[in-house]
Amino acid sequence: MRPTAAQMVVLRWSGAALLGLAVAAPCVAGEQSASAPSDSRNDTSGLPDGVSPWWPSRYGADDQIGTLNEITPAVVRRAAELVKRGSVIDLGRVLDENAPKFPGRYWHQTVDVSAYSSNARRTDAVGKGWGRNQINWITEIQAGTFQVGTQLDSIGHIQIGDRFYNGWSVKDLVEPWGLSRLGIETVPPIVTRGVLIDVAALKGVERLPRGYVISVADLQAALKKQGVALASGDAVLVHTGWGGLYGKDNEQFLSGEPGVGLSAIEWLYEKRIAVTGADTWSYGAVPGEDEQRPFLVPQTMYVKMGLFGLENLATEELARRGIYEFMFSLSHARTRGSTAAVIAPAAIY
Repeated sequence: MRPTAAQMVVLRWSGAALLGLAVAAPCVAGEQSASAPSDSRNDTSGLPDGVSPWWPSRYGADDQIGTLNEITPAVVRRAAELVKRGSVIDLGRVLDENAPKFPGRYWHQTVDVSAYSSNARRTDAVGKGWGRNQINWITEIQAGTFQVGTQLDSIGHIQIGDRFYNGWSVKDLVEPWGLSRLGIETVPPIVTRGVLIDVAALKGVERLPRGYVISVADLQAALKKQGVALASGDAVLVHTGWGGLYGKDNEQFLSGEPGVGLSAIEWLYEKRIAVTGADTWSYGAVPGEDEQRPFLVPQTMYVKMGLFGLENLATEELARRGIYEFMFSLSHARTRGSTAAVIAPAAIY
């Protein structure tokens, strides 16, 4: 007897999610179907001046999870061995309408209390609710972009011109409902070794200044001071102190940020890390090293490297406690075709 589509979904995910494997669930009744994308990757015309094709990627021409391929079962097992006390630190920030947001992004939530009216009108209503136990409930309606608060960007978020990671073009991937490849649903749950690099402490400041470019030497010096070495598959979290402004001085927080420079991200990529993030609203210094090339660091990460980025991390508690090595855990809602997800990452040690 052949398994049903729903059974196939379960079979595909069994034992796979925590091993860093990307699996795309088949479309079943009621799901959004994705047509096979066109493939314009052989046409390399139209790239910006001085830019050569960067595809196929290190992980293959049809790869969709980039550097998350570095999270092997052995990496997950080593991460679990770091848990000694069973303590958990929340690395996410509370999301509400007052959270600082990049221009053009928004978040709004309203409460839906319609059940209080509809339940009371049921034929089997008793008193103020449904049934003799008078049950009622409240739900909410949310509208906004996923690129707010503590977030994970998919590597389909940024392009060079009209080209994505692995050379796909906008006409290949963009559908009215989202991306037919590289959407956030392709990203597996992440469990790996986390490393905090406290550059603010290295410099002896509460907060690095706006526009400060973190160099390879800064990362190396901070790691040496902390007594930690990087390994393949790591989640590298950078503490700049800038996150202390989140929700306290949103205007200054959004005015710019310190961040990892281009040479430093290339160094991290060569270390074969799986994901990196910071306590800032983007990744990389703003203003950047080249004012004629805005957001060059995350653009290089996502499009050329397939290196995932995390934004608005709450790293201050890790820094305060001096916790530099831990098990890092992250899961997210798998909304098809989305370019980001609101997340609740955690450090366990």
